[in-house]
Amino acid sequence: MKKEFSRRQFFAGVGVAGIAAAGAGLAGCAPSAAPAAAEKGAAASAGAGAEVGGSELIAAASLNPQDYDYRQNTTDFKTLFSPVKIGTVETSHRMVKSAAGSATYLGGLTDELLEYYVNFAKGGVELIWVEGELIPLLTGEKATAEAAAFGKKLVEECGKHGAQLGVQWAAMAPAVEKMTLEDIAKVQDTCASVAKAFQALGFKAFEINAAGFNIGEHFLSRFHNTRTDNYGIVSLENRARFVTECIQKVKSACGSDFAVQILMDCIEENDNLTNNATLMTLDGDVTAPHSLATTLEEGIAFAQLFEAAGCDSLHLRLGPLDNHPCQFGSDLYFILSGIEGATGYGTQWDFSRHWQGQLIGDHSGAGMLLDVVKRYKDAVGIPCGTVTYMDPAHAPDFFEQALADGKVDFYLMNRPFTVDSEYVNKLRDGRADEIAPCTRCLHCHIGSNEMNRAMGYCRVNALTQRVMTEQGPATYELQPASSPKKVMVIGGGPAGMEAARIAAARGHEVMLCEKKGALGGKLAFASMVKGPHENLDDLKAYLEKQLELSGVKVVLDKEVDAAFVASEAPDAVILAVGGQSEDAGVSGTDRVPTVDFDSFMNAELGDNVVVYGSNAQAFDCALWCTVRKKHVTIVTPRANKELDMQQSQHAKRFMTTSLYALGVSTLPGSTIKSVGDGEVVVATEWGTEQAVPCDTIVIGSDLQANKSLLDEISVAEKYAIGDCNEPYNIALAIRAGNDVGRAV
Repeated sequence: MKKEFSRRQFFAGVGVAGIAAAGAGLAGCAPSAAPAAAEKGAAASAGAGAEVGGSELIAAASLNPQDYDYRQNTTDFKTLFSPVKIGTVETSHRMVKSAAGSATYLGGLTDELLEYYVNFAKGGVELIWVEGELIPLLTGEKATAEAAAFGKKLVEECGKHGAQLGVQWAAMAPAVEKMTLEDIAKVQDTCASVAKAFQALGFKAFEINAAGFNIGEHFLSRFHNTRTDNYGIVSLENRARFVTECIQKVKSACGSDFAVQILMDCIEENDNLTNNATLMTLDGDVTAPHSLATTLEEGIAFAQLFEAAGCDSLHLRLGPLDNHPCQFGSDLYFILSGIEGATGYGTQWDFSRHWQGQLIGDHSGAGMLLDVVKRYKDAVGIPCGTVTYMDPAHAPDFFEQALADGKVDFYLMNRPFTVDSEYVNKLRDGRADEIAPCTRCLHCHIGSNEMNRAMGYCRVNALTQRVMTEQGPATYELQPASSPKKVMVIGGGPAGMEAARIAAARGHEVMLCEKKGALGGKLAFASMVKGPHENLDDLKAYLEKQLELSGVKVVLDKEVDAAFVASEAPDAVILAVGGQSEDAGVSGTDRVPTVDFDSFMNAELGDNVVVYGSNAQAFDCALWCTVRKKHVTIVTPRANKELDMQQSQHAKRFMTTSLYALGVSTLPGSTIKSVGDGEVVVATEWGTEQAVPCDTIVIGSDLQANKSLLDEISVAEKYAIGDCNEPYNIALAIRAGNDVGRAV
């Protein structure tokens, strides 16, 4: 029986996000003679094969040079796996699950929701913060006895594996200056009553979210708060009063043994210079919003007031005033290789100057806040934790040393645990090479919780937001094969590797054949053009390790045909050979040649490059060329809403705003009508013709299905997955591989 697993279309209605470049533009001024270390970092950040020195790279590539030599692994994690105490909550290690990353609660109080959290406990996480969205489900006005029973069961089941639970509370409200004293007291009383209700369910801790766009942060902020009373900006104590009183009311309601943690912006900066470009101060003066961002020193003063009010620990987060994802995922600032520090608004941070020069801005976003947190630790006597790609498996010595040096007490982690819920156990057992790596693509975060539920997914973990739903597998656990089969997987890219490891783990005898001399498919190319930030080399190494552990027989340098399949006589064939490029209908000339994706990084491109295509690879190519001072025009017959479709909306936003700020032009709905001497003529969707300077055309047309081999073989069970079935991206290729590995 022939079976073809089809991918669903994602983001069909999501166009290019927010192309609002701020007037300042990207970095314009770089040092005339960068030190050797900076040149090395710029070369790494700009991608493989880049030349530095002279004028090979744009100025933006030199502004925040990256040092990728921070990933050494010589540690025994002695400090990481030592106890930490938050109030009365004690854990045996320093890794804590932050309250983020799931919209499973939208399905109600289901087994899916229960198992989502229990899996973290099984995996070794000992303190789990659950999202505040569970508050109305478990303790709200409409909550039932069954809801309370669910909450107690959640605590009990996680406790069986040594985990304790806390809940995060946050309040959104109208502008704080409009709140009456009665309004303020009502919100604070709600805070305390919620804490009391969760304490009754067995929760051990309560986190007050006073960061981001929540009411607590708005009281703290000179940017948002214009009150002149006891909750106004006349003094630090007044600005902190809403939060300190919340702490005191929770402690009064729940007792001193109930741990209270404050989540706060530990340092702020205004990222969107076009948003409220001027503000009126209390005395009538007009001031720029960046001067109203909370400084590190103000944040420390707040922390001291919180400690005095009874706070047991601090969760310290970055505070950009507009771009919400960068408040908890500020490694997004490094997603563009060669333009590290891109803000998402067409401007660029200078990490030596912005954020008071306090951020660690040369490790691709890893541990950005560790030096800031050290300043807090020196000023308070309570434990301090921090977030944003705190991933000890990614850089063992770096993260262990920060703990040993007393820079931080614990790491708040979300994406690493979501990708691999067994993270802690594997790291403790010395199996770091078996941890599925987060590739920092941000497909997991779309925007609203409803959108996360509908469209969010993980590039590496095929179960995220899918397991126990109509869209995915029925269980987290793999079901053993009822009758082991001989399975042949043809193609060693992400889809084929995932299918092979899952099928083998279920008990099938699996052979994976790859026509090239190495596994990984397009992963190696993607890593070269994207640079190291997305950990694609780590993903390839992880999948290879999984094939080894699951006993897959790997055959390299083998192009499979129907005769070979017949000679092996498998019971099932999984085709994962990748897609084939569609005919772009574009012919070059001797003066204006065409090159394809596989060779453009090694080709002589000239100064003016036309990229024909609009997929993620086309935009990655445009970035790579732009960083190397090429003048790039993207021409595509696809619609404007389809530009860069395969990347997450956050990656797309950073990509498009930065490229457009640097002068890249896009001509959607257009075709190349003719190729001349040093130019191409483009027929636009508006009915005009436009001459575009061009020395080389890079063909980046979309892939097409490539399943013909299945028609040539006589095997009862046949599957086509990944790009050979329905081309899209790495995430959906791995998803298809996981699905078919479970189905075979």
